[in-house]
Amino acid sequence: MNKPEKVAILGLGAMGAYFASRFLSTLGISTTIVAGSPRFAQLQESGVRVNGEDFIVPLTHPEEESDPADLIVVALKHQHLPDALQDLKNLVGKQTTIISVMNGLDSENQIGALYGMNRVLYTISVGIDAVRESGEVVYTNPGKQIFGEADNTQISQRVKKVQDLFLRAGIPYETPPDMIHTLWWKFMINVGMNQASAIMRAPYGVFQKSGEAQQMMEALMREVITLAQAEGISLGEQAIADWYPVLHSLSPKGKTSMLQDIEAGRKTEVEIFGGKVLALSEKYNIPTPVNQTLVQAIKVLEQYPSAS
Repeated sequence: MNKPEKVAILGLGAMGAYFASRFLSTLGISTTIVAGSPRFAQLQESGVRVNGEDFIVPLTHPEEESDPADLIVVALKHQHLPDALQDLKNLVGKQTTIISVMNGLDSENQIGALYGMNRVLYTISVGIDAVRESGEVVYTNPGKQIFGEADNTQISQRVKKVQDLFLRAGIPYETPPDMIHTLWWKFMINVGMNQASAIMRAPYGVFQKSGEAQQMMEALMREVITLAQAEGISLGEQAIADWYPVLHSLSPKGKTSMLQDIEAGRKTEVEIFGGKVLALSEKYNIPTPVNQTLVQAIKVLEQYPSAS
């Protein structure tokens, strides 16, 4: 009898819980959540609830000796990644593939610096509207995982293996020819959508209907497009147009991760969104005044959460 393929998940927020629920429901896949203390004890007691279904989550402590995973899904907030990366050391082997569904442009390089870029596939999540509410993760649209090597004009065996796992688990996916272009497209979306929604306390429904909200979102996005072109990435106005069908597929009540962070009084990911834009602005001497303003405003909201 063939040994089940092993999937390990690092991070059990809304995205990690979505992946856990799909893989735990799939025969022939052994799924584990990587968790240190005290999170380990909390998850042992509570498990995870996704769309009304309770899941008992098999756990692996970072110091526990373990067979290598076939696939590792990293689903953390960016500020937690540097400290958490060592937690994977006993799960990475020759056959291991690592995908990061984290926001921003840099997580793959951080993971690859420690475990080798040959083990890392570039990945973005688009269209999923998962939110955590009162300890439960809820989503109405699973969206799509877009992943692959930097160049997928020929599909590698590593990509084919992950495609097979996703297909069996019922996880919608796509592998585009140019993943770097796709990463920048998602970065543009995050910079525009997350930051504008956080400032305006606006769920997706506001951006589906309000021209004023769309104008702010697009102004943030256009600054990214200008910087992408300076980096040699061919983003243009079509990139913004391509976002709107995804936006209109989301639950009107759904919220971006940054809006959820602001509402919960947590640190946001503004450093990898607007902060990255400002760093590139300085590098290329290209003004980005809209991002400059929103970064300052969001940092004030982080410092004084009671005021928000």
